[in-house]
Amino acid sequence: MLNVYLSGEIHTDWREQIIDGAQGLDVTFSAPVTDHAASDDCGVAILGTEENKYWHDHKGAMVNAIRTRKGIADADVVVVRFGDQYKQWNAAFDAGYAAALGKSLIILHGPDHAHALKEVDAAALAVAEEPAQVVNILRYVLTGTLPS
Repeated sequence: MLNVYLSGEIHTDWREQIIDGAQGLDVTFSAPVTDHAASDDCGVAILGTEENKYWHDHKGAMVNAIRTRKGIADADVVVVRFGDQYKQWNAAFDAGYAAALGKSLIILHGPDHAHALKEVDAAALAVAEEPAQVVNILRYVLTGTLPS
């Protein structure tokens, strides 16, 4: 069995593509909260309101970090997706954290990000461009079979 943590970009269905593609494999998936508003507001919703936006965001980041650290620490494989939109500093941080813990790291991004993410890619054991490639890696790791 593999425990796989799916980190990174939250604006497309890449997670669902991997989860659906991995049906029948002995894989358990976990991920950060992908509801953007809930993720941003979790700190103040749980710990109390903040007038200053910095502290509002800081509380949310700290509460989310509990979930993220646990998910990455428990994972056998960490997949980090960098999407086409936004500067995904949190995804880069997650990739670095996973690498520092010695986790098997798969980076997922399009060819346009190859130069910007060269150091992140260098820390990974695989760099994929499509969610189906991640599924094929997981299948190969678990069964030793190649895609047909």
